[in-house]
Amino acid sequence: QVQLVESGGGLVQAGGSLRLSCAASGSVFRLNAMGWYRQAPGKQRELVAIINSVGNTNYADSVKGRFTISRDNAKNTAYLQMNSLKPEDTAVYYCYAADRSYRTYWGQGTQVTVSS
Repeated sequence: QVQLVESGGGLVQAGGSLRLSCAASGSVFRLNAMGWYRQAPGKQRELVAIINSVGNTNYADSVKGRFTISRDNAKNTAYLQMNSLKPEDTAVYYCYAADRSYRTYWGQGTQVTVSS
């Protein structure tokens, strides 16, 4: 089992920046991909960014050039640096992880609110 704990959400003005962290604990040696999804009110959960164990990344088109995902394998922690935030980035952001047996894990979510 893997436990994920997010931190770093909050309220920011448009154009501002936030950095989310996701710390993994438990059977972390089995982890492969880590990433972030988000869900805005009334919308489906969508992929924001994902990174695998060797550092390959993938981003949603809506955040390319503004968000950067990174990972510290020694600390079992993933980060999402969010710059040039827009009101449409407002959502609950969920940390995601998948292990080498394709089991998936989710954090509890952290609220990001961008005011105009």
